[in-house]
Amino acid sequence: MLLRLLFVLLIALNIAVAAWLLLGDSGTHAIDPNDGGVPKLKLLTELPEPSATTSARPSSSPSPAAATPAAPVSPASAPKPVAATSVAAAQTKPVTKAAAADDPLAAAASAPTSPRRSYRCLALGPFPNQVDLRAARTAIASRTVRSRQRQEQTSESHGWRVFLPAQATREQALAQARRLEAKGIKDYFVVTAQGELQNSVALGLFHDPANARKRRDQVVAAGFPARMSERTETTPVWWLDVVVPDEAGADIRQGIRTPGITARTTGCF
Repeated sequence: MLLRLLFVLLIALNIAVAAWLLLGDSGTHAIDPNDGGVPKLKLLTELPEPSATTSARPSSSPSPAAATPAAPVSPASAPKPVAATSVAAAQTKPVTKAAAADDPLAAAASAPTSPRRSYRCLALGPFPNQVDLRAARTAIASRTVRSRQRQEQTSESHGWRVFLPAQATREQALAQARRLEAKGIKDYFVVTAQGELQNSVALGLFHDPANARKRRDQVVAAGFPARMSERTETTPVWWLDVVVPDEAGADIRQGIRTPGITARTTGCF
């Protein structure tokens, strides 16, 4: 009984091995699902022959020929320099309209340039007030390139005074005035206002310096130390500085109605 059972098992085992050999090996290899993008290995003998277009494609890596330094150029093969005479001839050659249209640089070189204008800088004045200055500035605005105004202080003569020097006190000045009266000298007064002439005796104010000298000599002859000095006052005046073309400088004062206005050369600004 045991031998019969072993015999049946051996027959079943043989049948199972034969079935596996016939049906289990299909010729395909198991593929790992995690390596789905890995290309299949091929032998060099299995690769196709490279085509002519593939070999002609430029490579991104530098070739040995490009890496090697360039061979020196022989004097015979070097480029010849352009003759200077040809360059000069090209520069002196007249530019036609067609050539100027084709070559912008030639058109710019042939364009005529306007001559430079020369200018003068003048100072007009003095103006006694800003109203006259503004009127003159408006009158000559069309003939000036630019202008500016400025103020200066000037000393003006307001006549000549004759006087006796100031005394230390008012009483001394009054005593000196009484002595003048005793000598027959009239037309005087004692200055009481604050200043350098306080406690002096004024003997007259004259517009003509000759009359002032005559009065002084009269008082000196009477035995008094009379003096003569010019009476000046500092007043503001205004000047108008202008920049004008040379051709407009001669008649720049035309249109200015303020009398006594002069035009003199000044520094440019």
